[in-house]
Amino acid sequence: MSVRRSSVLVGALALTLALTGCGSSKNEAEPAGKAEEKNKTRVFAADNGKITIPADPQRVVATGYAVPALIEADAPLVGISSWKRGEPMMSKEDLATYNKLPKVAGEQATETNYEAIAEADPDLIVIGVPAPVLGDIDVKRLEGIAPVVAIGPTVPSAWRDLSRKQSDAAGALEQFDTVQAAYEAKAAELAKKYKDALAPLKFGHVGSYGEAAKGTFQREFSGSWGTNIAEDIGATYYGKVKKPGPGSKGVSEYPSLEELPASLRDADAITYSVKADGSVPESVKYVMESELWKNLPAVKAGKTFPIRYTEAATYGQAVQTLEAIDAAFAPLLKQ
Repeated sequence: MSVRRSSVLVGALALTLALTGCGSSKNEAEPAGKAEEKNKTRVFAADNGKITIPADPQRVVATGYAVPALIEADAPLVGISSWKRGEPMMSKEDLATYNKLPKVAGEQATETNYEAIAEADPDLIVIGVPAPVLGDIDVKRLEGIAPVVAIGPTVPSAWRDLSRKQSDAAGALEQFDTVQAAYEAKAAELAKKYKDALAPLKFGHVGSYGEAAKGTFQREFSGSWGTNIAEDIGATYYGKVKKPGPGSKGVSEYPSLEELPASLRDADAITYSVKADGSVPESVKYVMESELWKNLPAVKAGKTFPIRYTEAATYGQAVQTLEAIDAAFAPLLKQ
């Protein structure tokens, strides 16, 4: 507890004693029922075990993927980590909230500011980093400040369950459910709109994490960042990772550019990741400037589609992705 809050509590106690000595009524104090409500707890299943947390958190600190999810869910945040990668996907209102909240950690787990978190005086800390990265955080030190729940990403498409669990822990499911319903309604609308156009097509996807310097490109499969939202409206991505690993390595791979024909020659259509402003990242440009790309059947047929906001990790962000997919796929309705 911070020195500031301790002083406030001491002052409040003195005032209460003074009022009691003057014969104040019980109505002037907080009702017993309300005080009990604030002190209620529940056991929450997180990556770091079953944790006892406040049933109705009032002061929440969020890091990593929990940042955009809890801002969007209107959780009672008092501190967050920096999350620059998500800024282009935030709504104007959410970005304003993000900018004004105290930053108690940087982009990396190793940049956690324990003193700043203590000063924020949270009653709950939600850590949204992958399990392997959790080792970079001194969880025991954080537990000395407030209950800690770690709820980190696994495969990219798991953002749906991930963001729900984070919002649930923070007591912010009402707003979360509203935004989820809006996304699902939009996805259903587009699924109906593109049903006939998408049904016959086998898609491939080129992601933005290839490395031109190493001569590789990123091929994303079902359930990956660039594919999972398009799948919600009926797009089918064929194939699978040759040597799957944990997390995103189970749904994407990084072949050499020479393997491009073998990887994507059977695709009827190809989507590819672009930046939020629509520009093509260098890793994707490297692929598209190759003669191997230009000779792919899907490319020759004019069935290549740029997709913005492929890294959406909340339902609100994913609505923007749906809108971007709708704009990209529009030419299919004319064919």
